Amino acid sequence: MTADHGWAHAGHADRYRERVRTERTRLTEALTDSQGRQRRVLADFLDFNAETEFGRRHGFARIRGIDDFRKAVPVQDYAAHAPLIERTARGEPNLLTADRPVVYFTSSGSTGAHKKIPVTPRFMRTTFFPFYYAAWAPLIETFPDVTHRPDAVLNLKHDPLAVPPTAADGRPHVGASQVDFGEKFGEPLSAELGTAAPWAALPVDVAPDDHLEKMYLRLRLAVQSDVRCLIGINPAMIAAVPYQLTLWWDRIVKEVRDGTLGGLPHRSPDPRRAAELERLADYFGTVSPAHVWPRIRALFGWTTGVASLYLPSLRERFGTGVTALPAPVAASEGPVGVPLDRHGSAGSLVTSAAVYEFADADDGLTPDTVTLLPHELEAGRDYHVIFSHVGGLYRYAVGDVVRVVDMARGVPRVEYAGRASLSDAAGERLRESQVVRALRGALTATGLGLGNVACRVEPAPDGAAPRYVFAVAPLTPWQDAEATRFAGLLDAALAGESADYRRARAEHRLSTPAVRLLDPDAFHRDWHAAVGSGIRPTQVKDRLFRQDDALWRRLTGAPLP
Repeated sequence: MTADHGWAHAGHADRYRERVRTERTRLTEALTDSQGRQRRVLADFLDFNAETEFGRRHGFARIRGIDDFRKAVPVQDYAAHAPLIERTARGEPNLLTADRPVVYFTSSGSTGAHKKIPVTPRFMRTTFFPFYYAAWAPLIETFPDVTHRPDAVLNLKHDPLAVPPTAADGRPHVGASQVDFGEKFGEPLSAELGTAAPWAALPVDVAPDDHLEKMYLRLRLAVQSDVRCLIGINPAMIAAVPYQLTLWWDRIVKEVRDGTLGGLPHRSPDPRRAAELERLADYFGTVSPAHVWPRIRALFGWTTGVASLYLPSLRERFGTGVTALPAPVAASEGPVGVPLDRHGSAGSLVTSAAVYEFADADDGLTPDTVTLLPHELEAGRDYHVIFSHVGGLYRYAVGDVVRVVDMARGVPRVEYAGRASLSDAAGERLRESQVVRALRGALTATGLGLGNVACRVEPAPDGAAPRYVFAVAPLTPWQDAEATRFAGLLDAALAGESADYRRARAEHRLSTPAVRLLDPDAFHRDWHAAVGSGIRPTQVKDRLFRQDDALWRRLTGAPLP
């Protein structure tokens, strides 16, 4: 994913487009025999990893089908895999997989602890690359001009490191967006769009953890290009761009005029572009990406969860008619669904990549949870995701919940519905997806709009039962009566989504929710504060449930009750 200047070579874009189309065709064809594909994936990783420590411990050689596999291996999370992963990272071979990891993907779990996800050559070849290439098909087929120039795409998640951190065995321990797949896995076509742009590898020295300065420098360079698409995956990164342009505007314009980058000489001064940018700001009163890059066509990132509430208004900041195309439903540990067409939120299961199991999202997961197979799922229901693949994760509960949107060729098409963690102060057991749907219903009923939202449970000021407090950054000012009506509609919608919440309210274990209105930039400032603390931007995601006192105070600026 790091810069591969093949994008500047004649014919590279053609070869890339052909590879993308080929992998999308293969995954589409695989849907016609999904159960057969799942059996073959199971047989392949059982055979390949039968002589590993995990394979011998669980009798892989004796397993003959999915029922045997479910009896032999319990449902497991990262913590259950961690002892063998840590031994692998210290250099011990043949524990979870028969081939050695080349890198370890890092991923922040719900506790913030950094995982080490072993990434092997066979995993990349059979599980990762097919879905990874296919995921770009809707973008490049709908907007082919994004492949015509290296600087047509502003890839916000691209973050190469000159000296990456390593695990004890010397292998890099980095984010997926920090790995050069061409170098590590012999896939020169795998470099993403935008990774050969002038801002991909910054020409000035920046501290590795100074992410805000790196973001500034990339925006400073990008304002002199005809950007057609932004790639963020994490939508919070895209949502930050309008705020960042305003925040850094004077500095950007001055550097464009002076021909500097980070205060250092960079290239010829460009007073004409600087004057044009100044005129735009003077005319519109505030600057938006649509003014700076009037030919933006698409945004590429997750379109569900909390982002689904603010994405419609965010798109307008980038231009009339801009399309938001969904990134795959995936985690660092493996893929789940990939959009094979222009559906706005959902993708088909990658049946040739992993063996998939599911469990009702309303139930907790235990090692002996009874699971469902893909053909047993129902549209309109939420499910925990459990997958197994040749990379060494077995019956792995990834911690995500997906919603089945429909069935395509008999295979579930799923969208990300949120993390599996619950908000449960009084037995209400609310999931993120339930709260997002309730918020959407209340917004629709009132005609109100928001820029972002978070919530927590607080004691009621009158000594009554605790209540949910929703911190809302409105798009336009909300009147007191509107906020009160919104809170009432939200209360009813939450009761409709969750029987546990409905009982908690009926039994007075929870009071009526309250709304705390913030200024429009509150969430952007909070996001910048998190990134400024050294957290990589890809990992600073929208968080709906926020019980941490210090982080809530940072967001709202208000004293705690």
